[in-house]
Amino acid sequence: MFTPVRSRIRTAALALSAITALTLGATATTGAAAAPAPAKQGPTSVAYVEVNNNSMLNVGKYTLANGGGNVFDVAVIFAANINYDTGTKAATLYFNENVQRVLDNAATQIRPLQQKGIKVVLSVLGNHQGAGFANFPSQQAASTFAKRLSDTVAKYGLDGIDFDDEYAEYGNNGTGQPNASSFVYLVSALRANMAGKIISLYNIGPAASRLSYGGVDVSSKFDYAWNPYYGSWQVPGIALPKSKLSPAAVEIGRTSQSTVASLARRTVSEGYGVYLTYNLDGADRSADVSAFTRELYGSDAHYTP
Repeated sequence: MFTPVRSRIRTAALALSAITALTLGATATTGAAAAPAPAKQGPTSVAYVEVNNNSMLNVGKYTLANGGGNVFDVAVIFAANINYDTGTKAATLYFNENVQRVLDNAATQIRPLQQKGIKVVLSVLGNHQGAGFANFPSQQAASTFAKRLSDTVAKYGLDGIDFDDEYAEYGNNGTGQPNASSFVYLVSALRANMAGKIISLYNIGPAASRLSYGGVDVSSKFDYAWNPYYGSWQVPGIALPKSKLSPAAVEIGRTSQSTVASLARRTVSEGYGVYLTYNLDGADRSADVSAFTRELYGSDAHYTP
């Protein structure tokens, strides 16, 4: 049987640092323009990185032996949190000390990836406090949180936001249960604020099944959606073209190389355009990575320490 949900290290959700004070409205300098990576034919490869334990720079250490292109196209910082302020009775955006460190050191932790042509996205995750993407009490509340997200993207020079509706524990702290309008309002406002940036969906939780409200369907506002169950194949239930979907999901170092290869072959044979990986660490994982790059791109992966 599949292992349900990620075996992620959840200290990201429980860190000791205080609610991050964002200087909203500030604009980051994103550094030099991204250098064009050597051409690569095949699906978009995504790497989630647990920044409590591992460096984002690991994503840039893998290239294709044939041609030298980046193995990974999108790197996901895992994870910021949606918290609940019991004083203001509103959702807040929270960064633990490790996420904050990555953002504060964008020049050395994010910009080097972008200069290779790798997009860097911030994942936002529930934090057991009752606040989630699916229970904003009003359109204004959803729009306010969307502004915090887009301001964060601008301030730190990021390439987008990833939604992961796990661990919200809706109802805690007197919060409401999921409603039909909340996520539609949130995604609509975020897309209006972030034209040209990535919005991705980790296809799990109440938000993932609430994509339409009042005649508005936000499915087309997402750039990508992926399966949340590692070691399995599951087509996300969202009306996006195959080129934007990853039915395959693997955990590097834990999903067997045979399964990694099989899921990659199926991705190609069935015409899907994204391949999701999770938990890239600092070890030389070239054997695990090559298991899918051979199938996706016809090349082994090369690791540069």
